[in-house]
Amino acid sequence: MNTVPEPVERAPLLALSLAELETRVVALGGRAFHARIVRREVLERGVLDYGAMTSLPAGLRSALAEEVPLLGGTEVERRVAPDGTTKLLIALPRADDTPGKPATVETVHIPSRKRERGATLCVSTQVGCPVACPFCASGLLGLTRNLASHEILEQYARGRALGELGRSVVMGIGEPLLNYAALREALDVVHAEMGLGARKITVSTVGFPERVRRAAESAPQHELAISLHTAFDEQRDELVPAMRGTPIEEVLDAGDAWFVATGREITYEIVLLAGVTDTPAHATELARRLRGRRCTVNLIPFNAVEESPYRRPRPEDVEHFKQSLTDAGLVATVRWSRGLEHDAACGQLRARA
Repeated sequence: MNTVPEPVERAPLLALSLAELETRVVALGGRAFHARIVRREVLERGVLDYGAMTSLPAGLRSALAEEVPLLGGTEVERRVAPDGTTKLLIALPRADDTPGKPATVETVHIPSRKRERGATLCVSTQVGCPVACPFCASGLLGLTRNLASHEILEQYARGRALGELGRSVVMGIGEPLLNYAALREALDVVHAEMGLGARKITVSTVGFPERVRRAAESAPQHELAISLHTAFDEQRDELVPAMRGTPIEEVLDAGDAWFVATGREITYEIVLLAGVTDTPAHATELARRLRGRRCTVNLIPFNAVEESPYRRPRPEDVEHFKQSLTDAGLVATVRWSRGLEHDAACGQLRARA
């Protein structure tokens, strides 16, 4: 009896190594060097259509379009804020996903307002997030799954298609150090083939101490930011539930180890919640904790999340907090997030249906 074969899931372009892509290209009638051209078009130039790769033979372009999907995911929605910030909702279906419910993540492209060249791309590493910070939309539905390295890399390709990239921050949806092997594989390609240097890529984590130490020992090609959010242990247990029971001092010691191993200073991120973490007492305790450490403090005024009870602090309270740190000898900056109009700011990204 004749049976209909099960459809074979074709690996998308970015899931193939260069050697694997060369084999596919040659089998489709091209030359091995054409594989390098394809990767260069996608990663360096942001060309997401084989038909537009005019440096390839026309027959090869058609064959690739038929046999090697250029992207594994689909852009479901695009929102552009008045300041030019663009948020993409990307569906990344996989065979083991729930039928009819493909995994989705959000990626944000933030054009530069300065003279520096290129935009900043905010990238996700997981579908959902297991950390469950109560002020952050990303963890509201918990963790669905980790992204594969090519799914992370695809976000960079889509971001490059929107314009030249000057920086990348891995602080979208998910906890990067809980999917670090896949992230490092993707970042190695970003570093080598997209030309973003180590100081242009920042990975943001809640700071699992042993994972920070292991990452530091692996010759990382990126900077590190630790989302501390408060200098009080009991309060951090509430604000960062996944770190409950881990003393802040252990997190800071891991940050010190990162600096010793890499020579690059940690950035400590503090979300300023009105009346909760933006008080003079919080600034004083943070200054005490960080005194003598090689670091920068990045203050992030809370960005509204519909389900959250927290409020955005007053600008004058943010400035007072920053000044207290500066007076204590620390380097402090404030990140007034962009893309608020379309929930594209820090803490607002989520896996949407």
